[in-house]
Amino acid sequence: MEAILPGLHPTQKIVWNDRHRYRVLACGRRWGKTYLGSLACITEALHGARTWWVAPSYKMAQVGWRGIRQLSVQLPGAEVKLGDLMVNMPGGGSVQVRSADDPQSLRGEGLDLAVLDECAFMQEEAWREAIRPALSDRLGIALFISTPKGHNWFWKLWRMGQEKKGEDWCSWRFPTRDNPYISPKEIEDARRDLPERTFLQEYEAEFLDDAGGVFRGVEAAATLEPQEPQQGHQYVFGIDWAREADWTVIIVIDIATHSVVAMDRFNIVDYALQRQRLIALAERYRPTVIIAEANAMGQPIIEQLQRDGLPVRAFITTNATKAEIIERLALAFERGDIRLLKDDVLVAELQTYTMERLRSGMVRYTAPEGMHDDCVMALALAWQGVVAGRPVEYAPNIWM
Repeated sequence: MEAILPGLHPTQKIVWNDRHRYRVLACGRRWGKTYLGSLACITEALHGARTWWVAPSYKMAQVGWRGIRQLSVQLPGAEVKLGDLMVNMPGGGSVQVRSADDPQSLRGEGLDLAVLDECAFMQEEAWREAIRPALSDRLGIALFISTPKGHNWFWKLWRMGQEKKGEDWCSWRFPTRDNPYISPKEIEDARRDLPERTFLQEYEAEFLDDAGGVFRGVEAAATLEPQEPQQGHQYVFGIDWAREADWTVIIVIDIATHSVVAMDRFNIVDYALQRQRLIALAERYRPTVIIAEANAMGQPIIEQLQRDGLPVRAFITTNATKAEIIERLALAFERGDIRLLKDDVLVAELQTYTMERLRSGMVRYTAPEGMHDDCVMALALAWQGVVAGRPVEYAPNIWM
């Protein structure tokens, strides 16, 4: 089948015509990365290839799906399956839109092309443990496209392309102004209206270190492997309970060394299973205090755990109390007082965590749209337990 698809602007053509197997593209907002990636998926699928569009979350995946669907409905014989976010082509090729929210769900299929959209906000695990192996049997291609977000794993891939470490890699950085269809006045207005760092990252596509983020020096602190309980050491837990599609996260900190020594993260929302996992961890580390969020489903769980004899303290999250514990944790990073596990999910959540100033003058701390902050909250609660310094005696029979 012959199809005539819309054209590309000059800098899009540079990436399109490149033949490297792994292409890393850092670009400003509205440069046209979504269209470029959608067109790549459609074109390869028309030639019989199995292609995936992968985004950090289901909500963010909808952006790519809209572009893919709009192109696909123009193609005779293309079968658009709305419920599966999938397009089957007459020649046997396909495009499927997937979410990397749970990287393990991406395992299994061999791929000819994977487009990783906004991968600076994606867990590295999705690429390393799921998508990269899926490209092996077909010698598939990967296109990494994203606005930069600090010096995270996307930046490392981009650097690899710049340094020509392997013949398979190449990378580019294109600011928004390289899209000839974006008004220069609009860009200058954005320069005037936005904080300098925001403009440099979002419009100039510059990789900024995490000095302007909520938490500084995250990678430098994340050097530890999980540690077994040490005799004579005291431990504190922080717990953020799962809500709907979120994850329950338990963080364990050694009070003496200010080190995160264990983390349990799971999206099993059944109360009995959550309680069992917490008790199992508590039996190992015997925490002096467990700080748990009490909002919504948290309060009845906490009351039952207290009846079980666990040293649980309730933390009620409001905008003010959340700001207090987040800023206290940020100060710990500033001073180098805390050390972390070398965990991709934990590091990514900390690096992408954002602050928004409200019209009232107050600030709101949250994860970027479509992402999680469960690890951040569990860590902040655990650190709250460390700095509070008033251990609670646990009931002896819980360890029987």
